Amino acid sequence: MTTLQRIYPVIILAMLIIVCGFVAGCTSASSPVAATTSTPRSPNSPVERVEVFHFHGTQQCYSCRTVGDLAEQTVNDNFKIELASGQLVFAHVNYDLPENAALKTAYGVTGSSLWIGVYDADGFHKKQETSVWYLIDDPDAYSAHLSEVITKRLTGDLS
Repeated sequence: MTTLQRIYPVIILAMLIIVCGFVAGCTSASSPVAATTSTPRSPNSPVERVEVFHFHGTQQCYSCRTVGDLAEQTVNDNFKIELASGQLVFAHVNYDLPENAALKTAYGVTGSSLWIGVYDADGFHKKQETSVWYLIDDPDAYSAHLSEVITKRLTGDLS
């Protein structure tokens, strides 16, 4: 048996362990609840409140952190008035923490994700925003896309 034949299984095993470590950082099974206080309804919108939540586990990979950081930057830069009025809420939510269990359940979170929830006269509507994952290498495109989606939700467009 050559040296290469003896090392090959060790290399494969090491690579599998590393890949599993990265995947475990992006998905975890635990719990979420965050501050969701009721706010007055804006006179210009049928929507009472829009929540933008970056759900993540305790261990986060680069992509998971970037999705959350870009979402926070987009919301803070483009929706100052809505944030100040309480019509828009943004939070990073660690779904591994027991105090976040109710929020995790309400949104149906299974791993790192960006969710947008809308409260209107018809109740609560939620949607996972998966497109942002493909835009993390282009912050301007990410911000433009997410801003468009949030603006739609704030005006009652749930499409």
